[in-house]
Amino acid sequence: MTIKRNDFSKRIKAAGVLALIFLVLAMTNISVFAEEEYVYYETWAQYQEAGGTAATWNEKADVLEGVLSYAVTLFEQGILTKDDGSPNAYDVVNKGGYYGYYETTGFERATNGFSGARVSQIELQFKTCRQIAKKGGSLEDFRTEITTLIQWLHEDANTLDGVSGETADTASGSEGTSASAAALVWTSSFTIILREGFEAILIVGAIVAYLKVSAGEDKKEKSKKARPVYLGAVIGIAASFGLAWLLNAVKLANTASQEIIEGVTALLAVCVLYYVSNWMLSKSETDAWTSYIKKKATASSGKGSMFALAFTAFLAVFREGAEVVLFYQPLLNQGNDASVWSGFIIGCVCLIIVWLIIHFLSIRIPIKPFFTATSVLMFIMSISFLGGGIKELIEGDVIGATSPAWLQWIPYTDFLDMLGIYPVLETLIPQLLLLIITVIIFVVVTKKNRRIHAEAEAKRAAEQAVREAEEKAAREKALTGYITNVVNQILLSNGLIDKLPEPEAAKTVQEITQQAGDVIRNAGQTALDA
Repeated sequence: MTIKRNDFSKRIKAAGVLALIFLVLAMTNISVFAEEEYVYYETWAQYQEAGGTAATWNEKADVLEGVLSYAVTLFEQGILTKDDGSPNAYDVVNKGGYYGYYETTGFERATNGFSGARVSQIELQFKTCRQIAKKGGSLEDFRTEITTLIQWLHEDANTLDGVSGETADTASGSEGTSASAAALVWTSSFTIILREGFEAILIVGAIVAYLKVSAGEDKKEKSKKARPVYLGAVIGIAASFGLAWLLNAVKLANTASQEIIEGVTALLAVCVLYYVSNWMLSKSETDAWTSYIKKKATASSGKGSMFALAFTAFLAVFREGAEVVLFYQPLLNQGNDASVWSGFIIGCVCLIIVWLIIHFLSIRIPIKPFFTATSVLMFIMSISFLGGGIKELIEGDVIGATSPAWLQWIPYTDFLDMLGIYPVLETLIPQLLLLIITVIIFVVVTKKNRRIHAEAEAKRAAEQAVREAEEKAAREKALTGYITNVVNQILLSNGLIDKLPEPEAAKTVQEITQQAGDVIRNAGQTALDA
């Protein structure tokens, strides 16, 4: 068979073009024959069981990016939600991305080590994404929010891996140094116990200091009043470990159920804190407190207040306690136990210092400003717990989240996160209502305390006038008796009184005594005027 020269040349050129195409495709990792199908694993544990690994935080962020990108693919296919358990955009973001990976890979705990506000921002962004899927929003909005979430996850991964944005692409596959890993674990451990314990120690310390101030100098009474509060705090610690164990035992840790439990506990704490705040404000006036102490003649009236204060201490500790225990579990599993425990111990030392500052300052502060300051502190904690509790319910998908563009001036900072303030209407509106109610109560209580003070001042003035009148009458009587005695002695010593009849003698003594008394009083007044 003879091949013409032109045909042969054409075949050579075609082969060259095909070779060039295959070379370009190979360099760009694109398969000619078929696109590799994405395999979705709902949880991090399933991903690891299938042989998946992620040595760095950027690699974990890559895995999360794959899960969230798969949610976008499902959204594009119109599979937004389903009740049959098959993959859909909503469940992939919620059960997969958030609960299946973000919480269980340790991403949330590690990020919380350097910024609690960032964790709140990420959590609310997850909520925004799944809410779009749940309500059938637009693909463009869903893709935009997912892209933002992925970008934030990689930013946090860069921080956790200790790399800059310019070197982020090379972070995957890099183990990093053991020293930097230990430092990160130490920082996380220290920050978690300090931040989560600060609110509890502040509340418990303020309550104990308040009780000791109200007990006066009686040491036995101070110990008696503080004992139920200490007991409430200890029970709160024990209950925290119990709840953490229960959540793990029934597989509720890192699920919506955990968020709901934390949210309900926080809202319950708001009720008790707010009651205690207003109760302390009503007793901030010294006369109101004195009146309360006098009226508290029976033990039953004191038990109700003591139970409220002890229950407040319990909730303050219990609210954060279980979460702290769950936070420390993955830290201890990272193989840097010394860093975890040293961070924990130093954090506890700092909390003890805070406790001592509250204790010694409370001894030197007068009752009225101290009670007022304690009441304000309890109110601020109420605002914080209210915002935090509602945020937990948002994360648990109990309620929705609305974050309009005109609220984005509110930043995500650790300070505002501690106050429970977020650019979300569902948290801000209740907080604003609570603030308005508080202002009204403050005005009413202030007027009441002023009235009590005015009534007490009038009563004290009347009592003082009575005492002064009685003292004046007593002095007059004593002076008159003294002068009478002197006049009698003078008249008797000179024998003058014996020369007068009995009625005249008595009258004479009385007249002389009166005149002498007037002279003495006038002389005393003249001396005072001079």
